[in-house]
Amino acid sequence: MAGIVALCAAYVLSQLYRSFLAVLTPAMVDQLGMSYGQLSVASGMWFGVFALMQFSVGVWLDRHGPRRTSAWLLAVCGGGGAALFASAQAPWMVVVAMALIGAGCAPVLMASYVLFARNFDPARFALLASVFIGFGNLGNILSAAPLAAASEAIGWRAVVAGLAALTLAIAGAIAMLVRDPERLEGAAQSDGYGGFVTVMRIRALWFIMPLVLVYYASAGGIRGLWAGPYLADVHGADALLIGNVTLAMALAMALGSFAYGPLDTLFNTRKWVIVGGAAVMIVALSVLAIAPRADIWPVTAALIVIGATGVGYGVITAHAKASMPPHLIGRGVTLMNFFSIGGVSLMQLLSGWVLTANLDPAAPAGGYRTLFAFYAMAVAVPLVIYLFSRDARPKAEPALSAAGPATAPNRQ
Repeated sequence: MAGIVALCAAYVLSQLYRSFLAVLTPAMVDQLGMSYGQLSVASGMWFGVFALMQFSVGVWLDRHGPRRTSAWLLAVCGGGGAALFASAQAPWMVVVAMALIGAGCAPVLMASYVLFARNFDPARFALLASVFIGFGNLGNILSAAPLAAASEAIGWRAVVAGLAALTLAIAGAIAMLVRDPERLEGAAQSDGYGGFVTVMRIRALWFIMPLVLVYYASAGGIRGLWAGPYLADVHGADALLIGNVTLAMALAMALGSFAYGPLDTLFNTRKWVIVGGAAVMIVALSVLAIAPRADIWPVTAALIVIGATGVGYGVITAHAKASMPPHLIGRGVTLMNFFSIGGVSLMQLLSGWVLTANLDPAAPAGGYRTLFAFYAMAVAVPLVIYLFSRDARPKAEPALSAAGPATAPNRQ
């Protein structure tokens, strides 16, 4: 349990790092001369490198275990990237730093998923994953108003330097406290990237992966990058108001994760839990697209709904995991994470292009109307594909066996 706590602390940092540019935007623009396009690239690099690292992380988790994989990457890349960010003198240094931090954070959640899958009842996977994500979203909360207040008090460089030191300390705790599960029979025969091909051939996943690609991208992308510029450009918000609104959205993401956790067991369905949440998120995105200049309170409410409904990642991963052989769990869950985080990177880059192409500084609301409409359509189309997936009911899912792959779950 102590190892899970250490990994959870690391996941708090992961959530903070992926989100803190929204609050640091004014400082990056004023002090380093970064444009919105460069900020989009920097944020996209975090998600892009994080996503690409999932292939190596998946192999390393199955081959070397969660402890060494997460501790080394978090220390070298995460701590080193944060130190580079704190000393950045030009936009390109921020971009490189975000890429390194993304690599350092890449194994943290997946290491926890492997431990959950191997050491606990599979019917509890969605609950454990969602609770873990819920606690991890404390990083989202810290990257809002608390980060803004700390940056105002001691400067953003001192804050990020402190985060670099904390990252190294948590990596050390992971190295000391995490205990790897026993290696499954069959892992030796699939210790390579070919295991991803095996996972990709599972037909049940084909209907899930398109939604995974864009599902978290809306909440994560808007919270992590566009909430700040939108509130500043359209509503004239200062750093304090941006911090308060993004704090409310971050709290909604944390509470939403906890709320998603028991729903699949309560209703004995994973598919329809996700369908309901994604549909509500599309409605909230559509509201912002239709009325981007609405009063700050309904705008904040829409952002809160997007945050609360866009964090069912634990449930959708549990849906996908039910079709994966046990000895490929590491590669299977990291492949899902590749699509999830890779989707954020892709959407960050595309959304930056969409906003830049449509933003009129004299009338910025039109550009953000197009941005939110883009997000709404990006979720709606994959949701239609997801409707054709077969459910994976938690009460019918068999336990993982150390002897080899489990029998196929009862899906209806």
